[in-house]
Amino acid sequence: MNIVVAAVSSNRAISGVSRHAANLAKCLLMRSEVSGLHVLVAPWEEKYVTAAISRRDPRLCIHAVSLQPGTLHRNAWYYRRLPAIAEQLHADLVHLAYPSLIRPRAFKCPTVVTLHDLYPYDIPSNFGFPKVFVNRMILRQCLGNASAIACVSDSTKLRLGVRMPQMLPKTVTICNCAENGPTPRKPSFAATWVDQPFLLCVAQHRRNKNVLFALQVFKRLLTAGQVRSRMRLVVVGLPGPESGKIDRFIRAANLSERVAFVDGITDAELNWCYRNCELLLAPSTTEGFGLPLVEAQLAGCRIVCSDIPAFREVGLSGCRFVRLTADAEEEFARQVVVSISLKRPLPACLPQLSQSAVAEHYLQLYRRMLLEPEVETGTGLMIKPEQAKAKSTLSPKLPTAARS
Repeated sequence: MNIVVAAVSSNRAISGVSRHAANLAKCLLMRSEVSGLHVLVAPWEEKYVTAAISRRDPRLCIHAVSLQPGTLHRNAWYYRRLPAIAEQLHADLVHLAYPSLIRPRAFKCPTVVTLHDLYPYDIPSNFGFPKVFVNRMILRQCLGNASAIACVSDSTKLRLGVRMPQMLPKTVTICNCAENGPTPRKPSFAATWVDQPFLLCVAQHRRNKNVLFALQVFKRLLTAGQVRSRMRLVVVGLPGPESGKIDRFIRAANLSERVAFVDGITDAELNWCYRNCELLLAPSTTEGFGLPLVEAQLAGCRIVCSDIPAFREVGLSGCRFVRLTADAEEEFARQVVVSISLKRPLPACLPQLSQSAVAEHYLQLYRRMLLEPEVETGTGLMIKPEQAKAKSTLSPKLPTAARS
């Protein structure tokens, strides 16, 4: 089985999409049925995706495709060039790491797309107007033309059923994989810290991540003297639409010396943060999966989080859930104080999210896509068996279509 994973994105540092692609690659490489695995990334992603996969395997080839920066160039690449690259790589199946344009009837093999969330509908402010309508169009176009949809959680599948119930027949839930992180390594921003207490928030600067709310909770804790006077807050995540508001709040609240914003840190450095923070603060208003909660539990981290479906789905009894009501800020602060006073929980064991378990779910989906007499893509396109069985040879070089 020769698989092509398309993970070309605009992110200049590790993100949820690139982390998902790397984890997917690691899962698939565990299986002998996978004879070849091609991971397609933008040139600026190659270094950190390669580091995240961290595997030496003759079946693996990471291609840095030729691509100019910009949303239009990226969408055009998916629509016009990906089908040709997949054909040159003799793909048995193409897996899109996130929803992107799929040209109808262009692929000679089944296509699977990972659906992380329904943010274009649930959090339109993440995109702004009128850009959100373009993102909604791309989402619908991709889901309609994909042979199968793999939702990262049941809560995401439920949201899809509300918005696009016609997509459910070709939809399955396959959770993100998560296992104990690599050996912790102290990040450079904390190089001079000695017994420095800090709270941790792992979130991009987007509205649904509620970083501004986390800062307000932190400010309340400091002002009331409910945490140690030396306490800091570390926010790990890429800048985004909320960065301006966050910066203005930091200046107005005089928190510049107490809050550290970092992005692009390695898995080993993030694992150090989980293992050394006082607790993880996760006040998201909506999520597709909740990977920081999972990673924090695996590291034995205290957690105070919002009471939302995705967090309930992955959060164990050690999580303290807070409803986002009118008094949420006060309640979050109270739960932080209570949690810090308790002993750190033992690292969680989550076998259902292990690489082997997730790999089995993906292989079951792939086999079904390749063995079905016909695959309905959602636009009337039927893929015949002879089209779904391309040669499974690993190309040692980047195909012409990717280089040009």
